[in-house]
Amino acid sequence: MARTEYYDDPNAPEPNSMVVAASAVVTDDQGRILLQRRRDNDLWALPGGAMEMNESLPEAAIREVKEETGLDVEITGLVGTYTDPRHIIAYTDGEVRRQFNVCFTARITGGVLAISDESTELHFIRPDELDDLPMHQTQRLRLSHYLEHRERPHLG
Repeated sequence: MARTEYYDDPNAPEPNSMVVAASAVVTDDQGRILLQRRRDNDLWALPGGAMEMNESLPEAAIREVKEETGLDVEITGLVGTYTDPRHIIAYTDGEVRRQFNVCFTARITGGVLAISDESTELHFIRPDELDDLPMHQTQRLRLSHYLEHRERPHLG
């Protein structure tokens, strides 16, 4: 299933669902950031996805990282909340989503790096290499907030 992301686009379709989601900035001991190249839109992104009814947002982030990368992580902090109604995600199955995303920081505790059916590549990327990657601006915003080492999380 393919997806198209819109931001502040008057031609974006009207949302028909609201999804609570979690993502995580996972770093290695060299300070590189784990990114996946998504299969559904060919863009680089943080691992993450929708929260299930039986879990908390931190648990959702931990599960999504494991499912999408094969790595076990523990949550270490909060980058911010991302609820901008101008960000719309449309899927080929007809779902048009507004997403409420909470982005965490996380450290690796185990597992083996492995590509899932949701991605085509996984890499640890140095912060100075991020500008060269095709990525949606909402992902760049989360990464820039992380790299600013803010005292307080982004609330938006």
